[in-house]
Amino acid sequence: MRCPFCSHDDTKVIDSRLVAEGGQVRRRRECTDCSERFTTYESAELLMPKIIKGNGSREPFDGEKLRSGIMRALEKRPVSVEKIEAVVNQIEHDLQATGEREIESMRVGELVMESLRELDQVAFVRFASVYRDFKDLNEFREEIDRLAEEPAPGES
Repeated sequence: MRCPFCSHDDTKVIDSRLVAEGGQVRRRRECTDCSERFTTYESAELLMPKIIKGNGSREPFDGEKLRSGIMRALEKRPVSVEKIEAVVNQIEHDLQATGEREIESMRVGELVMESLRELDQVAFVRFASVYRDFKDLNEFREEIDRLAEEPAPGES
């Protein structure tokens, strides 16, 4: 790492510590030329894939858009903010773990529906009705019937 004081190319690490709950490494460094000390922070760069929309256009992943869609489905439902954040974080992690540079929006929607199915069935039906663009009451009934046939989360 280049020294920020004299721009010398060689510095040595004096001390390394985990910070931010293990998500970053804090390093104290010393320049081998001017002996000035400075701190650097290192963290993994995890890129989110671009989202391929239904019309073929591509846009950057937007975590706030994901969160607001989930929050809208869970509006006035007895689900804690911690559980909502856990779902958002898990979906973001799953998207990063694919290693793909691009992913279809349909796959993101399916991940949200899987999570909501386990978290709150009313929110699941709300989200599914918009995501799958239900046209009439029969489509709601069919989805609710499918949901009723499945074992409840945690049951085998």
